[in-house]
Amino acid sequence: VMAVDTPMYFKRGSVGRFLPGIEYRLEQIPSVEEGGRLFVKGANVMAGYLRDTNPGVLEPPQDGWYDTGDIVRVDEDGFVFILGRAKRFAKIAGEMISLTAVETEINALWPGKMHAVVNIPDEKKGEQLVLFTTEPTAERTALIADFKAKGLSELAVPKTIKIVEEIPLMGTGKVDYVKLKEMAMN
Repeated sequence: VMAVDTPMYFKRGSVGRFLPGIEYRLEQIPSVEEGGRLFVKGANVMAGYLRDTNPGVLEPPQDGWYDTGDIVRVDEDGFVFILGRAKRFAKIAGEMISLTAVETEINALWPGKMHAVVNIPDEKKGEQLVLFTTEPTAERTALIADFKAKGLSELAVPKTIKIVEEIPLMGTGKVDYVKLKEMAMN
């Protein structure tokens, strides 16, 4: 636990403030204007990784800094707001795109249906987005028009749309993004 939310220190939408003794730094991410990738250091940060490739050897985080994989912003009062996970971002033509934000926009356009976005390699732009949706009328021109009308980057519009009867879910009920990524690659 790096941050805590307590009744005394509460701000809606945040996960709380850093615990005493926790240092943090944010690594700049292109097109994420407020915030960055969170690295933490402190007494209660794990001692290191035990990897099957190097049995019995503890590999400490580089210079003691642990990469949380979270993209966050920290406000002027020290409250932490999670913007997303690094693995739920795609880099398209040098711009970082939040897959969760793209899904949120598509949910607003076609409510009542299921939508999931994954990123796959693209020879020209680095990565591309693939939308899986249960919306039978889904088409890219409608997405482009919606994103433009809201002032959103056309780079965030999925390049490919795959209409499916259902989105694969894990046992927990969450979207199975690993399965979707496999489906997108085929």
